[in-house]
Amino acid sequence: MAQMTVGVSLDPVVARMRALEERLHPRDGVAVFNRVYLAVTEELRRRIDDGGFPVPHTAESLAARFAGLYLAAVDAAAADRPVPACWRPLFQYRRHPGVRPLQHALAGINAHIGHDLPLAVVAACRTLGVPPAALEADFDRVGDTLVALEERIREDLMPGPDLLEVADPLTHLLGSWSLDRARDAAWSSARLLWTLRGHPALADEVTGSLSAGVGLVGRCLLTPSGR
Repeated sequence: MAQMTVGVSLDPVVARMRALEERLHPRDGVAVFNRVYLAVTEELRRRIDDGGFPVPHTAESLAARFAGLYLAAVDAAAADRPVPACWRPLFQYRRHPGVRPLQHALAGINAHIGHDLPLAVVAACRTLGVPPAALEADFDRVGDTLVALEERIREDLMPGPDLLEVADPLTHLLGSWSLDRARDAAWSSARLLWTLRGHPALADEVTGSLSAGVGLVGRCLLTPSGR
């Protein structure tokens, strides 16, 4: 799978996402996720600059590689190249009138954490010459930033209480996915892929299965509500 080369700086990542925000229609599902992810990335950069990470270079390298996988998917879709299975539902349903903004945001977060985050951890480990355990503290801090912003994301994109009824499918979709569980699964996947680094064919098979499984969850999150 192709990955955008972004080095270790978050500056070009933020610039790319800001450019996407200006170019995409606000109701485009990819634009919805991009706004969420831009806010997360800017918050991460602020925390890194403020000394919130013990080794800023390591944290920024992980975050930049993480974002690069999302931007690679955007580039692939724009060039009509195959998009990873984990991202495919979001790009397929990005303009569906029956899918709500919160669903687009959650589907993007699901793809990015469930698939891209473990790959970013392994890539950073290879570059830095360290095992995943050496990045666990940074991984947890990045995850804490995402969790802290999840509540704000839901508040910004959640329909009003008069619209979100018990029988509304969105009610059940919101309860079927957890960022904490997705983050824990991503860490397990990263450790597994690191263990398989000497067996590239098997690692590719596991990565493909991971992408397909995350994509299936994303497709469920994007179930049209018909409203």
